[in-house]
Amino acid sequence: MNPKIKRGLSVFALVTIVGYANAQENEKKSMDNPLLAEWTGPYEGVPAFDKMKVDLVKPAIRKGMELHLADIEKITSNPEAPNFENTIIPLELAGEELDRAFTYYGIYSSNISTPEFREVQKELAPEISEFQSKINQNEKLFQRIKTVYENSQKEPLSAAKQRTLELIYEDFAMQGANLDKEAKERYAEINKELSALYTKFSSNVLADEENYVIYLDEDQLGGLPESYIKSAAQAAAERGKEGKYAVTNTRSSMDPFLTYSTERELREKVWNNYYSRGDNGDEYDNNEIVKKILELRDERVELLGYDNYAQWRLQNRMAKNPENAMDLMMKVWPAALARVEEEVKDMQEIANAEGADITIKPWDYRFYAEKVRKEKYDLDSEEVKQYLELGNLTEALFFTAGELFNFEFKPVEEGSVPVFHEDVKVWEVFDKNTGEIVGLWYLDPYARQGKRSGAWATTYRSYSELEGEKPVLASNNSNFIEPAPGEPVLVSWDDAETFFHEFGHALHFLSADIEYPALNSGVRDYTEFQSQLLERWLSTDKVINQFLRHYKTDEVIPDELVKKIKKASTFNQGFATTEFLASAIMDMKFHTTDPSKIDPDSFERETFKELNMPEEIVMRHRTPHFGHVFSGEGYATGYYGYLWADVLTSDAAEAFKEAPGGFYDKEVARKLVKYLFAPRNAMDPAEAYRKFRGRDAEIDALMRDRGFPVPEKDIE
Repeated sequence: MNPKIKRGLSVFALVTIVGYANAQENEKKSMDNPLLAEWTGPYEGVPAFDKMKVDLVKPAIRKGMELHLADIEKITSNPEAPNFENTIIPLELAGEELDRAFTYYGIYSSNISTPEFREVQKELAPEISEFQSKINQNEKLFQRIKTVYENSQKEPLSAAKQRTLELIYEDFAMQGANLDKEAKERYAEINKELSALYTKFSSNVLADEENYVIYLDEDQLGGLPESYIKSAAQAAAERGKEGKYAVTNTRSSMDPFLTYSTERELREKVWNNYYSRGDNGDEYDNNEIVKKILELRDERVELLGYDNYAQWRLQNRMAKNPENAMDLMMKVWPAALARVEEEVKDMQEIANAEGADITIKPWDYRFYAEKVRKEKYDLDSEEVKQYLELGNLTEALFFTAGELFNFEFKPVEEGSVPVFHEDVKVWEVFDKNTGEIVGLWYLDPYARQGKRSGAWATTYRSYSELEGEKPVLASNNSNFIEPAPGEPVLVSWDDAETFFHEFGHALHFLSADIEYPALNSGVRDYTEFQSQLLERWLSTDKVINQFLRHYKTDEVIPDELVKKIKKASTFNQGFATTEFLASAIMDMKFHTTDPSKIDPDSFERETFKELNMPEEIVMRHRTPHFGHVFSGEGYATGYYGYLWADVLTSDAAEAFKEAPGGFYDKEVARKLVKYLFAPRNAMDPAEAYRKFRGRDAEIDALMRDRGFPVPEKDIE
């Protein structure tokens, strides 16, 4: 043998051995990754938030995807004829390691994002999309699912199994499992492109929220409440601007500034900063990204045979199709516009009487609305806030959960459960009837750099019998402005309602009583219903008398002030309904129009011109920062769902009002939990509501709630 060849083989063998050894070492390291590891500790295991590191995310997600695909391979290589037990059950249990890794990924994405993580997210987004396509378009897997599904059409399974199977089959079909090879490849490519665009869209919005901060001097604080001033001073200090006052570019900072600041030029600047996020013509501008997203979504559903994205998306929602969703919105839109006209007239009269010499503009709306509120209802929002202290409101949540769900909340000893930030607090949740642990509730209340704006709920672990009936791990996340040391957190009435709203989502998670994980999936125009309904308990007498207490004196909020709040409950509904509906209608228009004819900026303006949108109001979420719709697909053509759910909410609230025990009626509460919370998606939402109410929901209650005229019934 040629010595060179022999020597080459020796080198090759050495490299192979070293490579194999390194591969084994890398394999061991990836399996040692705490983001993949099974959760340990109390409550049958909790996330190891104390072991999180950004550099662990990439290897954890990649290894998790590899393990998940191995789980799928076991299912597809099973030589036995497909049935529920050997196909659907292992599919439901697949990917446990990846699920754990995504828990940490979600925390970094939403709660503690950093430039370092955003680079990781940018790199992983297309890989995650490619991984999802490998499952959704796995021909062998889908054929097994399809066989089980078709067999079930001849010989139905138990209700829970049948519902689970139908949801899984439907999801695979909607994701292109029935397409031919070429179409599947294009479908997967589109998903990959979209995932990168969604990540870029979100990063751009976050960049504008972080970059556009206004720093005020002491002589620019006119009209601002003391609590806001103290928080603004702290926000400035945290950004290295001692002695200044920061107005950050988030709703929690913008909204009160526009409500109280007497500095009109500054109000305009703050307004422009907030509503121009993603729309500044710079490297963080989102307009081209929006257009590309719309084009790709349209191309993708065309592969599946649909006319537009909305038609595809709404087929398994309560609305069923975009026409039904638009019909509901357009029933409410004229009444909302009429109310806006009245509200602007009232505001303009006050501005004229004060000699302001202005015409009401969008940055004036909140400021003069507050003046109208004081004049018409003698209601001072700042006075109301003195009775809405965050600690008391948290206790009010627990009380409500105890009355309706028989849940009891007990604080977890600090340090006994890992948290991802020192602001996060944790409570145990017990069933008062049995004394058994139901789950844990995490609360992350404050705004911070790297945390996305708004309020939301999520789960780190959901309940299902198949997965061992482990305690639910639910969380609520808010963006209250952190107070200066020793100061209370006082919130507005709107923010208090939002706090109850998001807690409603947590209760929906905690009260789940289902057999299979797929039944935890939500129907977008239904999942907001439970949370919107819970808002109603904030204004019940029991909550008011026990928890709405002055933060200094501990005195219960006076009856007169409560009467004013209730009397003013329909105040400013023109603004609230119009800014919401504008976003929801725009969402639907974007997804029912040929995207080749859409320039996002001009399309937004032209659409609102056709709708006679008032000049004094803009969309609640303008297109370039409409994260619900363009940072992912959860709410795409689904933003209307808040209104759809509010029809159910208003109608269900009247069921409590009509009951002998009012909002604390035990029988209605029992039916509420049994039919509307515990089943999650184990039951068709329309059927579940009929079981609760005895009939379908009607729009009349919604119109009454908002103080709008009730539409006349058609006479047949």
